[in-house]
Amino acid sequence: MGLGEDGPDGLPPASRRALEAAEVVMGPRRHLALVPDLAAERIAWPVPFADGLPILAGLRGRRVVVLASGDPFWFGAGAVIARAFGHGEWCALPGPSTFSLAAARLGWPLERTLCLGLHAVPLSRLKPHLAPGLRAIVLLRDGAAVGGLAQYLAQEGFGASALVILEALGGPAERVSEAQADDLPQVAFSHPVCVAVSVAGSGPVVPRSSGLDDGVFDTDGQITKRPVRALALSALAPRPGEMLWDIGGGSGSIAIEWLLAHPEMAAISIEPRGDRAARIRANADRLGVDRLTVVEGEAPAALEGLPPPQAVFVGGGLSEALLADLAARLVSGTRLVAHAVTLQSEALLAGWADRLGGDLLRIELSEAAPLGRKRGWKAAYPVVQWRVVL
Repeated sequence: MGLGEDGPDGLPPASRRALEAAEVVMGPRRHLALVPDLAAERIAWPVPFADGLPILAGLRGRRVVVLASGDPFWFGAGAVIARAFGHGEWCALPGPSTFSLAAARLGWPLERTLCLGLHAVPLSRLKPHLAPGLRAIVLLRDGAAVGGLAQYLAQEGFGASALVILEALGGPAERVSEAQADDLPQVAFSHPVCVAVSVAGSGPVVPRSSGLDDGVFDTDGQITKRPVRALALSALAPRPGEMLWDIGGGSGSIAIEWLLAHPEMAAISIEPRGDRAARIRANADRLGVDRLTVVEGEAPAALEGLPPPQAVFVGGGLSEALLADLAARLVSGTRLVAHAVTLQSEALLAGWADRLGGDLLRIELSEAAPLGRKRGWKAAYPVVQWRVVL
């Protein structure tokens, strides 16, 4: 049941009846403190949150009310509880969400405002969205996290962003204050808290197109270069909700751009070298796609037990054994894209294209480079791309 910070006073009749009929009331201590004297047993929901699910399961057969903030199904506890229990076992009675309350104070249209829950994920989740003019409402873990958010915005070059800090919305302790990210006053903010951000500054913005600048990624030189990466991603054709295997991850650029395409994308980067695997994780975290899974190992052995993909990119470790394994392992309809640079790997792709079909594309690029006192074209090694739907 969604409960505001003013307690049950403003609850609709259905929620009030549920609370009065409950045998057990379970929720955070601050919510339990808002509930008036009832005959029901009170159980404080433990931290971490997952530890409360077995307790709740042990209460089956009794009338239980679980208290949550506002709308439990918008960055709240509702989805976690619903996954753990059958549809017939629960009924949700939501209240106004923090986002709705914040928008009502600010006069911001929610349909044009980014709403993010950052109370349990890194602040870098903001990175793909940061651009001057963006409006965002973000939920934070606690009052101390307000300073962390301001510091993060400043270090990313958006210290000029205007912040509205909204504490205990909808309750008697509600407080609204304003500040600039790079000039946040040294005061204590109370939980629960959210921050409305009007992004301003000259920090780097992550483009929405494929083919990010190579300098965005930390690399030891093992990276699919920007123009070739754009062609690879076009061939991979990301679609919402799909899983990518990025074999031979290098710096993780392909998998990271795949994830940036849509928040519901998933990706696994397979990389045999430990230092590169660590670099992939760091790049993903910094660019706001910490959901990237990195598997340290060599394909095809490292592919065992992984969830099936809808698309596979082979950027390193190309071999007859790997292609044979993928052809046998992957389900019909999987999109496979592989790149080759050496004559031997080109011949390998040509042979597999004869067997399975698909398209072969030879990519030859040249960049202007100094040539004495003038400039001339410096050619990169050609790349052969094989694209096939199995």
